[in-house]
Amino acid sequence: MMKKKLLLAYSSSIFLLLISFWFGVSIGSVDIPLSSLWNEEINPRAFSILWNIRMPRVILAGFVGASLAIAGAAFQGLLRNPLADPYTIGVSSGASVGAISTIFFGISIPFIGSYTIAIFGMLGAFITLITVLIFARLIDRSLKMETLILTGVIFSSFLASCISLLTALSHEELKPIVGWLLGSVAMRGWSYVNILFPFLLIGSFILWLNRRELNVMMYGDDRATALGVNVKRSKYAILIGGSVLTGAAVSVSGTIGFVGLVVPHMTRMVWGTDHRHLLPLSFMNGASLLIICDLISRTIVAPEELPIGVITAFIGAPVFAYIFYKQRRK
Repeated sequence: MMKKKLLLAYSSSIFLLLISFWFGVSIGSVDIPLSSLWNEEINPRAFSILWNIRMPRVILAGFVGASLAIAGAAFQGLLRNPLADPYTIGVSSGASVGAISTIFFGISIPFIGSYTIAIFGMLGAFITLITVLIFARLIDRSLKMETLILTGVIFSSFLASCISLLTALSHEELKPIVGWLLGSVAMRGWSYVNILFPFLLIGSFILWLNRRELNVMMYGDDRATALGVNVKRSKYAILIGGSVLTGAAVSVSGTIGFVGLVVPHMTRMVWGTDHRHLLPLSFMNGASLLIICDLISRTIVAPEELPIGVITAFIGAPVFAYIFYKQRRK
């Protein structure tokens, strides 16, 4: 029975990913026929749009969604809280401050160019993670989850005020900063796909190595220690892996909320809590969700585009309210 359920889970997730990918690359202001996928001679314009604009956009949306979803699944398991997501410990806010500072001050590192904003975003994410961990350790050397969550909330609030300050002081930079805060994968190109891909592999691999530890730590630190898990090392590894994924995703796409909250929670409700399967299923479903959200954002008010963060917020906010209601009812 369990094998049939898992087979259904993986086959349905893969099918949904393939369907969303095909819709993403074929539907838009210019519909791309199947024949244009490999043959440039049939329709050179469609071929160019497909491989230079549509394909990198859809792949980047998938990578961002997968990064945020698998990080959210890991954080929810680690913090034993279904309301946790990559934004809980302030990593996303740190990445946002780094990226927005680059736009505000007009920073451009020679030989890096357009990659500067992504580098500064990831730098902000890592500095925030290290600061949160140090501060939490000063308060509680055992690094309990309650302490980590509260520390993350404190730093998120502070970093949010920094973002508000930079936004308020912006003049010519206001539009790109606001656009970045709302989130988008438009006009990024293959260079941004190349930026995110190695961090997606590294972060996902770190979390995958700790899949069994996540299963055990869901029952508490004491029980995990009794079962032979090095809790402290596993916590650091999971936090670093999730932060790599979140920082890289936020750096290339801006702030896109609720993906790391909604996808793991819905996947867990349908297919179970075993992280050996929850992580890869969340990975695929997160990619599918953001590809679909990006498709909606660029077609619902065509030829104009909505920021993808607006679409995810419309989907995520009601789900967040439902999860919170269920938690309070318990």
